[in-house]
Amino acid sequence: MRAPLITVIVSYTIAIVGLTLMPGADHQGNPWHMSLFEAFYVISYTATTIGFGEVPFPYSDAQRLWMTFSIYFTVIPWFYAIGKIISLFQDPALKQALTTNSFARAVDHLHEPFFIVSGYGETGSLLVKALDHKGIRVVVTEMNQDRVNDLELEDYQFDIPVLCADAKMPDTLLRAGVRHPMCKGIAALTDNDHVNLAVAVAAKLLNPDLMVLARAEDDEVAANMASFGTDHILNPYTLFGDQLGMEVHAIGTYLLHKWLTGVPGDTLTLPKVPPIGKWIICGYGRFGKAVVENLEREQITTVVIEADPELTHCENCIVGSGTEAATLTEAGIEDAVGIIAGTNNDINNLSIVMTAQKMNPNLFVVVRKNRRFNEPLFEHFNADISMDPSDIIAHECLARMITPMMTHFLKLVRTQDNSWANQLISRLVGVVGENVPDAWGVTVDAEHSPAVANLIAWGLPVTLDALTRDPGNRTQKLDLVPLMLVRSGEYTLLPEVTEKLHVGDRLLFCGSAMAKSIQPITLSNHKTLTWIINGREIADGWLWRWMTRKITRLRKSRKPASQ
Repeated sequence: MRAPLITVIVSYTIAIVGLTLMPGADHQGNPWHMSLFEAFYVISYTATTIGFGEVPFPYSDAQRLWMTFSIYFTVIPWFYAIGKIISLFQDPALKQALTTNSFARAVDHLHEPFFIVSGYGETGSLLVKALDHKGIRVVVTEMNQDRVNDLELEDYQFDIPVLCADAKMPDTLLRAGVRHPMCKGIAALTDNDHVNLAVAVAAKLLNPDLMVLARAEDDEVAANMASFGTDHILNPYTLFGDQLGMEVHAIGTYLLHKWLTGVPGDTLTLPKVPPIGKWIICGYGRFGKAVVENLEREQITTVVIEADPELTHCENCIVGSGTEAATLTEAGIEDAVGIIAGTNNDINNLSIVMTAQKMNPNLFVVVRKNRRFNEPLFEHFNADISMDPSDIIAHECLARMITPMMTHFLKLVRTQDNSWANQLISRLVGVVGENVPDAWGVTVDAEHSPAVANLIAWGLPVTLDALTRDPGNRTQKLDLVPLMLVRSGEYTLLPEVTEKLHVGDRLLFCGSAMAKSIQPITLSNHKTLTWIINGREIADGWLWRWMTRKITRLRKSRKPASQ
């Protein structure tokens, strides 16, 4: 804008000075010249095309001639300046700068916990939708402007700050709030492992205490992420392989895992149990390798069909894509119990299972979905198990973001037998029904549960049972189940309700949304907690609390003497 502004200033100066030099006459006919202020006033309403008239006296011919010149001389620079302003606001660099500043201000003004999601693709969009549904704030960075436009058109309950920028750049992460005191974590969910690696490394360097979740399908990239302290490295193929192995060997453990990582409120559907026998795996890429490893771990025979054995390093396989009947026959489709179409092409996967089912209608079918826009095709086919990498990663991220303790709980669940998992499922169904429960953590300290911490400090024992009671009716149990107790680094699964709580304990609960919303009353109000424990109401005052502490100490000091 430097040249347009100089042009306007110069044209105004010439017009104003020239007008003061033009001779005129007042009402008595005396010679008169405009002052600089009067000339500036006249040129101002003339150059802006407002128009007002000849003031304060009628103009002479010389003045009118100069005004005619000034009209053309000053209006043209205005048009030039306005055109420059319009073109400036259409400049991509300026628009990006304005958008970036607006995004940074929106993040700075967040006063509640939020997560950063890098990548608004299929996985990122699912995670953002789930977090928004849970009432958790989200900040998004995405390189693709079309995806940014898609987010802005979505009907979310919160305004989600989004920036079209490269998340690998430290400035982008800083603007997204990686050092913001309310930022609870970042999820790197782009479709490029190296971008996710760069985001994870940069986030850990900028804020070492921040929880970082990253998607990685390559083992070398995953190892690099681990070396920088990435908290959760998620490989959809490994996760699915583990889940498939659980379905074959321990359906109860799988069902419990699926239930506790699902979206709260969704109805739990019973999965189909994969049969034990010979399985045919089409595609020996990263997905195929993970599936074969887990199936063979369960002592299941596998036959691999691979179109490019040299590329995938498949030493013992049948060469082919699996879409041909001859290849399936060579693999022994007639006596197989299941087939897994795991290539990176959705159309090929559908073709594989259609051909295989014609040859063996009793096959158990597992099909891999690579793109969500092909969902209608897979729904029409109705496979026994559909593997959606985006859905798997989104659910795993959701579980780790909302309840970080759930990760440790699920790891410990894998060490239990299937009957233990079935008993827990029966207990959960009896408490919360067949809908996916909410899960939450509780820390026993003055900040998160002041009532519990205060009573323990006053010498009054508080058991886990008190936290499971309804604060409105102490004889009623809340619809929740204590899943785990963490004390001094030791993990206890399904702790007894008679367990006495200590300051510093961490508890993992799951239950109904109502129970989750009611329990904080007990945790924060010592009057309510005392009433739940012994059925007595206490006065709420510092004098009464002082007297209670004195009486408690006196009783403790006299107890040995009486004994």
